Amino acid sequence: MDSNHQSNCKLNKTEKKFLRKQIKARHTLLRHEGIETVSYATQVLVVANGGLGNGMSRNQLLPVLEKLGQVDALLMPPNKPYSFVTYKTIEDSKKAYATLNGQKIVDDLGQKIILYLNFVEKVQWKELGLQALPPGLKVVEEIISSEEEKLLLESVNWTEDTNQENFQKSLKHRRVKHFGYEFHYENNNVDKDKPLPGGLPEICDSILEKWLEKGFIRHKPDQLTVNQYEPGHGIPAHIDTHSAFEDEIISLSLGSEIVMDFKHPDGVTVSVMLLRRSLLVMTGESRYLWTHGITPRKFDSVQASKGHRSGIITGDVGNLTLSKRGIRTSFTFRKVRQTPCNCSYPLVCDSQMKEPPPSFPESNKEASQLEQKYVHRVYEEIAGHFSSTRHTPWPHIVEFLKALPSGSLVADIGCGNGKYLGINKELYMIGCDRSQNLVDICRERQFQALVCDALAVPIRSGSCDACISIAVVHHFAIAERRVAALRELVRLLRPGGKALIYVWAMEQEYNNKKSKYLRENRSSQGKKEELNNDLPMQELFVEQMPDMGIQNLASSVSSISDFQKGRYNLRKVANSKLLIHTNRTSFHSQDLLVPWHLKGNPGKEKPTEPFGPAGTHDPSPVFHRFYHMFCEGELEAACQTLNNVSILQSYYDQGNWCVILQKGYSGRPVEFRQEEDLHKPDDRQ
Repeated sequence: MDSNHQSNCKLNKTEKKFLRKQIKARHTLLRHEGIETVSYATQVLVVANGGLGNGMSRNQLLPVLEKLGQVDALLMPPNKPYSFVTYKTIEDSKKAYATLNGQKIVDDLGQKIILYLNFVEKVQWKELGLQALPPGLKVVEEIISSEEEKLLLESVNWTEDTNQENFQKSLKHRRVKHFGYEFHYENNNVDKDKPLPGGLPEICDSILEKWLEKGFIRHKPDQLTVNQYEPGHGIPAHIDTHSAFEDEIISLSLGSEIVMDFKHPDGVTVSVMLLRRSLLVMTGESRYLWTHGITPRKFDSVQASKGHRSGIITGDVGNLTLSKRGIRTSFTFRKVRQTPCNCSYPLVCDSQMKEPPPSFPESNKEASQLEQKYVHRVYEEIAGHFSSTRHTPWPHIVEFLKALPSGSLVADIGCGNGKYLGINKELYMIGCDRSQNLVDICRERQFQALVCDALAVPIRSGSCDACISIAVVHHFAIAERRVAALRELVRLLRPGGKALIYVWAMEQEYNNKKSKYLRENRSSQGKKEELNNDLPMQELFVEQMPDMGIQNLASSVSSISDFQKGRYNLRKVANSKLLIHTNRTSFHSQDLLVPWHLKGNPGKEKPTEPFGPAGTHDPSPVFHRFYHMFCEGELEAACQTLNNVSILQSYYDQGNWCVILQKGYSGRPVEFRQEEDLHKPDDRQ
């Protein structure tokens, strides 16, 4: 018995529980943040649970730390659940370690949080370089008086007759009213031939004239959207539809300050403080190319220094604290566009696109055609770059493969570059993929792989001990084809054989935890390209999302009659266009196009893809892949439609829904059916 175990045996029940929690905190910091703790005392401590990301402000934490010694620095990274404290001496840090470990402290929400402290050799946080506002963006402080603010707020009657045309019922996270023209969320546009009666509120005319006279704005708007946000609410990242409105979009913040996030298609994020009574003006690149949105939370990370006002929230972790949100009302003014947009960003402009985004497929034939263009051809083009980002096997998939008996025959359907084919040398593994270029990469690595379709795998029925299908089924465009892909997996299995299936999840925040994809911040250096390209996305050509959550879901799973019955309001918009998404945000559409920015592709021609490089500012080609995001229960429901199959396990793994199923020993055998509509040779997993 080692000394650690002996000492552990001497601890009482409470002490053992604390030790387990502290070890867990240490492992979590290492696994998710790369922060290595040390077993010996140093001047620097990492304080788990003592971060801005879980509601702990500098004003609350610093006095607690200072009671135990002289603090040289307290660094609080933005949106992280930990902080770093550096004491003047090791003796002081040891005292803090002994006193505060396992102690409860009340955060800014009034909740009690238990702190877990560990020693670190040095502060392991890279501060971001100095950022600039997105081009074309400006913020004008105190543009109206407090009296004008009061009059503007009083001009909006939230309790008026709901039959009035400019009344918009409350959305999920905010109240909305439109003036001048109503914005239609179902198609993200306005009806230019049907102006609302009454125009803009009378009080706005004199204010807008004053702004024009002083040169703050160039055009007088004719459309107004008023949003009221409670603390904890927000609006998804979006770009106001190019064809709907002119270049200049302005937004007046009333009632409370807020931090708004701007994101470039490359993933760079700039957080901007919008003070009460300030005016945000977006023109040019900031209006047409960058998304803007408000993260739903009750506190914002802001500069702690008193002199800092509106503008960029810097990454100075030694000067950040929390600011409690209040009720904010925004007056967003726009001028309705009467002619097509001719901006400098034609490849992200709905007026200038050579080919509009595809519509949601209505038949197997249309689905097959969509998959051919937005899945098969794309993977052929990006195979080399895609392979370079696929090198780290996922632990649960490795666990499944290593648990199989020695000598098992395993098929990896949609094997990509073959990163799972060599995991367990005791297995006989064969891979297949629709992409010839990816199969060639597998063969270069000395793996057994062949080109085929996931709906018609040329392997004898009942011959496989196990199959895996990782990130494949979500590329099929309609429910019937997704079920057919699952049925083909079962056909390959022997009785008792198992299949592991992974698909992207609609819910990228589950059990109050964000997936790793959402947590990654590409603005920091050295992040893996895998996380830069395969990330959850959100609608790009959207004016203001209606915050329906996941209400507009799963029209394509209507054939699964009892799928999550009553849980979602499932509906389908006829002839709806598939939306293009932007990085680092949650999903708000179940069927979408996900961009892939191609890099380092010598010898290849640029794509003929209708959605090419993101404007003149992004020289790298951009491809779009079709995805169907599975919501909770949907994958299990699809598996339950199969004959002679039982679900052994269903779980959520970092933004994916996962199922392990087993083929039964009895019952009607699953036959290999060559169905013309579902098994065309050009279909791809």
